[in-house]
Amino acid sequence: LSNRNLIINGAMQVAQRGTSTTGVTSTTTYGADRFALQLNSIGTYTLSQSSTAPDGFSNSFKIDCTTADASPAAGDYSILTHKVEAQNLQHLGYGTSSAKAITLSFYLRSNKTGSIGLVIRQIDNSNKMFSKEVTINAADTWERKTVSIPADTSGVINDDNGTGLDISWWLNAGSTFSGGSEMTTWGTETNANKYLGDLDIGALTTDEFYITGVQLEVGEQATPFEHRSF
Repeated sequence: LSNRNLIINGAMQVAQRGTSTTGVTSTTTYGADRFALQLNSIGTYTLSQSSTAPDGFSNSFKIDCTTADASPAAGDYSILTHKVEAQNLQHLGYGTSSAKAITLSFYLRSNKTGSIGLVIRQIDNSNKMFSKEVTINAADTWERKTVSIPADTSGVINDDNGTGLDISWWLNAGSTFSGGSEMTTWGTETNANKYLGDLDIGALTTDEFYITGVQLEVGEQATPFEHRSF
């Protein structure tokens, strides 16, 4: 069972660009390595490698709103993203009859309750998409979430160093990216099916969001997080 986690830095141990970045208002900004906030005009944030973490972990990626935007425009969004290199996904067999199901698990925490949208896209296959609503049930409490993602026998992931799977946690968005429904089978990219929730990180200056323990593995069941040294 070693080397089963396809996510690099899922425990947020490495933050080579710095442990805190303030005044984030737009574009793509990294916190912990490999994890970035993609932001289009929904508030201002501080991104940090936090020591607030669930049992068994030392770090998390924290998103802290410092200037709020309670009424985002239609095309605005706030997304936490992680890209998995295509060459690291060849054993999934996407695009063949032996394609394998995968499972994504992660720990979330916020100071308020509500739901967000999890979106996974196949960049090499016209951004073919899977989406799922993920709910935070209790405030200021770490919760482990598990999402099963079906195999795709018709999808193709190129054997190169481009993005094979783009994993995004949609934290807030305007009407262009909301109002739809889950896509629990792979299908055509649909903007309305991306932000499925109501957590609305960035609506208040008190808003906080944490994530750690991100693991993507082959199979339909989540296993305990694989800790690695670096």
